[in-house]
Amino acid sequence: MLQCIFLLSDSGEVMLEKQLTGHRVDRSICAWFWEQAISQGDSFKLQPVIASPTHYLFQVVREGITYLACTQVEMPPLMAIEFLCRVADVLSDYLGGLNEDVIKDNFIIVYELLDEMIDNGFPLTTEPNILREMIAQPNIVSKVLSVVTGNSSNVSETRPGATASCVPWRTTDPKYANNEVYVDLVEEMDATINRDGVLVKCEIYGEVQVNSHLSGLPDLTLSFANTSILDDVRFHPCVRFRPWESNQILSFVPPDGQFKLMSYRVKKLKSTPIYVKPQLTSGGGTCRVDVLVGIRNDPGKTIDSITVQFQLPHCILSADMTSNHGTVNILANKTCLWSIGRIPKDKAPSMSGTLVLETGLERLHVFPTFQVAFRVMGVALSGLQIDKLDLKNLPNRPYKGFRALTRAGEFEVRS
Repeated sequence: MLQCIFLLSDSGEVMLEKQLTGHRVDRSICAWFWEQAISQGDSFKLQPVIASPTHYLFQVVREGITYLACTQVEMPPLMAIEFLCRVADVLSDYLGGLNEDVIKDNFIIVYELLDEMIDNGFPLTTEPNILREMIAQPNIVSKVLSVVTGNSSNVSETRPGATASCVPWRTTDPKYANNEVYVDLVEEMDATINRDGVLVKCEIYGEVQVNSHLSGLPDLTLSFANTSILDDVRFHPCVRFRPWESNQILSFVPPDGQFKLMSYRVKKLKSTPIYVKPQLTSGGGTCRVDVLVGIRNDPGKTIDSITVQFQLPHCILSADMTSNHGTVNILANKTCLWSIGRIPKDKAPSMSGTLVLETGLERLHVFPTFQVAFRVMGVALSGLQIDKLDLKNLPNRPYKGFRALTRAGEFEVRS
């Protein structure tokens, strides 16, 4: 049973406090939490469960906002963590993204959502589909009406029909003139390459995203050509687990609209689609930088939106960087950003320049890490492929669309 939820900004300010039971949790627990976070650094922020002198704390960090839940009683920690993740997803969906200003501008919506999502410390209604019927999403018209009429409540007076349904994640009996469903494979490649050019880590985090506009109560079956490569699979509640456990088939009744059907990881990949080779030579109060970028394994589709950036060390006074393709900019926060776009066929993009060190320093002792970004449309670099999608309980034949996208996640090249 959760007793209180706090939303903290990245500076430690309490943006929102929601007491959930008759036992009030003092706000001083947030001060203790933030003092521990400052003293212990990133290692503390990675701990989902923390024991304070008076409470058990559960934390989830999303987009710079810390969701902190407190309790004094024994409870399943995964339930608290999953609930905080669901709160973050619902708020992001309702408000179109999350930051400190958005939370402060929509206090009423946030409180109304928390009132419906948890009752006396126990999770109650967490399905976005039902919440949208109960609480209207904020828009310009509702804000103007609340100012004019003084009525700021967005809570509907009627009970959502889906609350009595056996599939509460789906709107009650939706009807569409054109039935269509789109399935997207969206993957992020995380890679670490050491200073010798050796691939230390390469794995992919992927999501199967579905956008469904189907009438009635459809029953879908999605199968893949090579499920043996998947690890750490996580499903939407609509997925029936037994068909997956026995035959690796996703059988489900989809929510209405866009949702994440499944997430997964593919570990220990052997190569990356592009290479980045930095070379730094330091001496005489300067540092020479040369960076070469090219295609290592052609995925068969165009690699675009390529950027390479690195943080200039604090001891750098000035930097003069040029490239034979794309543009190089030194940003205000001392970040060097090289925007390449697509790699041309006739030459390999290269960037070179000189960094001037502070007076008294002969050599550079702290070498930067290069952050790489790219995008490949039309292919999933993990090798995952959709075999087929079958649909039942539909009055007419629907349109089915499939896409794939791979982009760089935490792609680091050390120098």
